Amino acid sequence: MDNPIVSVLMGSKSDYPIMESCTKVLDDFSISYEVKVLSAHRMPEATVKYAKNLVERGIKVVIAGAGGAAHLPGIVASNTTIPVIGIPIASSPLGGVDSLYSIVQMPKGVPVACMAIGNSGAINAAIFAVQIISLSSSSVRERLKNYKLSLAREKNNEKN
Repeated sequence: MDNPIVSVLMGSKSDYPIMESCTKVLDDFSISYEVKVLSAHRMPEATVKYAKNLVERGIKVVIAGAGGAAHLPGIVASNTTIPVIGIPIASSPLGGVDSLYSIVQMPKGVPVACMAIGNSGAINAAIFAVQIISLSSSSVRERLKNYKLSLAREKNNEKN
């Protein structure tokens, strides 16, 4: 997309089905984003270079999905000053718990917001990114307000 403000990263192309849940939410909110495959382990130099240039490129939030050791969100967070949201991907025999621990147990001074494992986490990561962007955009804030109201209406309709 032109002038992306959200970077959606994944450690492997195989993570795309989960990360697509994230991009669909960003599309629903008309948030511009870019999608990249970067690996903290297989492409460390490219990942660090990418992270160091995010601010200059106008990116406001990073959403990084990763499985296994899940170092991608942390490597990005350690090389930028913008918010990073991590999504654990269930890609190993441990069902994503290993990824969850890798993302949530970041050392002091290198925060990464950690979402739930899988699709729910991807959706919540996108909504969290929208909430961050809404702090400086009244139009996004209004769309977010309407979205939250629609959630409440849906819940009320379930009870009837």
